[in-house]
Amino acid sequence: MSARRDFRLALAVGALVAITAVWGSTFPISKDLLTRQPVPDFLALRFLTAALVVGLVRPGALLRAGWRVVGVGVGLGLIYFTGQYLQFVGLQHTAPTVSAFVVSMYVVFTPLLACLLTRKLPSPRTAIATVLATAGVAVMSLRGFSLGWGEMLTVFAASLYAAHILALGRWSRARTAYALAVVQLGTMGLAFLAVASIDGVQLPEARDIPAFLYLAILAGGIALLGQTWAQAHLPAPTVSIIMVLEPVWAGVIGVSVFGERLDARIILGGILILFALVVITDRSRGTYADGVRRPRWRRRPTGVAAGASVVIADVGTQAVAPDQEDGQDVARRARHDKARDEHDEVADQPEGFAGDRSAL
Repeated sequence: MSARRDFRLALAVGALVAITAVWGSTFPISKDLLTRQPVPDFLALRFLTAALVVGLVRPGALLRAGWRVVGVGVGLGLIYFTGQYLQFVGLQHTAPTVSAFVVSMYVVFTPLLACLLTRKLPSPRTAIATVLATAGVAVMSLRGFSLGWGEMLTVFAASLYAAHILALGRWSRARTAYALAVVQLGTMGLAFLAVASIDGVQLPEARDIPAFLYLAILAGGIALLGQTWAQAHLPAPTVSIIMVLEPVWAGVIGVSVFGERLDARIILGGILILFALVVITDRSRGTYADGVRRPRWRRRPTGVAAGASVVIADVGTQAVAPDQEDGQDVARRARHDKARDEHDEVADQPEGFAGDRSAL
């Protein structure tokens, strides 16, 4: 592995760590803003502002994007739009720290979804992680024998984020990352605007504008660029385990900056979920606990409709577990991966954020 590639990997990891800190800070800030503005209005203005700012930085990248990039971006944007809507409606009904830990279950859902799409049974590690994460959510969220409404919506949001991670890990490419990020932001902004327009769009109050710009530009646009770029250079499992830091940052910032109080339920539930997130990945092999490698797809959409319809359906059609390969398969895969890496070094030259490319 070349020094240049090592630098890119280190830069990608560092970018994701910084992004988790920014995202962790958004939970208490967003909860406060949502007391004065409806969810669709808040998110429509946030993502449209982010799309406008990021798009104006490098308009040429967007103009050069083909229909395939636009189609994939629309599909990814619609997935994330649904997840964001459920998460922020849920945030109105639960504490910011609880929301942060529950939504982090996408790290558990990612390999579970990969198993479902590849028709593999979950491994014991995946089963254990699922039980731990479920127990953590139950400790934090159960009210008697009923699950809190906010936590339930957040669990559904986490499952959609898992689908987004798998799909983005496949479709993200360094040379088109900037355009893909802008299309996703624009898609989410327009989708939320359509929902908000039903009752009329409410603008943020003057005192909320600094916080709104922080959420829109830094936590929205730049963070999306950073994740898209990083996932062009890191496998989805590595991304997932780095994202474990997000609820940790949310708890630290919520307590130290916003004075949020943590009771025994939140602490115990958070520990169980964090333990599940660590169990679910196998760092030494760069795979999920089930041995599922980063998925590869046969079909590729060429337009907006195709991107929206198959971006999830194709997510695991060719994933193969290492123990199912014979010697010739391993050799062929090694030659293929080497050729692909050499091609990427030439073709996928950095064009945007942090010298390469970006994501959500």
